[in-house]
Formats: sequence, C-alpha cells, structure tokens
Amino acid sequence: MTIGASLFLIAVGAILKYAVTANVSFIDLRITGVILMVIGVLGLVLSLFFGASARSRETPPHPGPRL
Repeated sequence: MTIGASLFLIAVGAILKYAVTANVSFIDLRITGVILMVIGVLGLVLSLFFGASARSRETPPHPGPRL
C-alpha cells in the first residue's frame, strides 16, 4: 500500500466516523470508519518502514575513475 492510499483510507475513515450522521440499517458507519482508519495507519507505518529499509540497502554510486 502506498503512502497516498494510506492517507486516503485515514481520511475516508475519519469522515465516516466524525462527519457522517446518516443511519444505515445494514452497516455501522462509525465502526467502518474506525476500521478504515486503523488499516490506513497500519499501511502508512508499513510503507514508511519498507521504504526506509529499501533506501538503506541501496549501494552508493560508483565515483568513477581516478585521474
């Protein structure tokens, strides 16, 4: 999951939890919002962790021939 997708899930979850006041009979929108926010935070943490570890494994560029 990318950082953008994680932020999107957090934003949609927060909107469902705090801004939507509609009542739907087959789903609880507040619980759905919390679930989306938790998934978004987990995805954000994992993408930052794997992105940082991928950058640390890169080899530095070869400096070129010495003159």
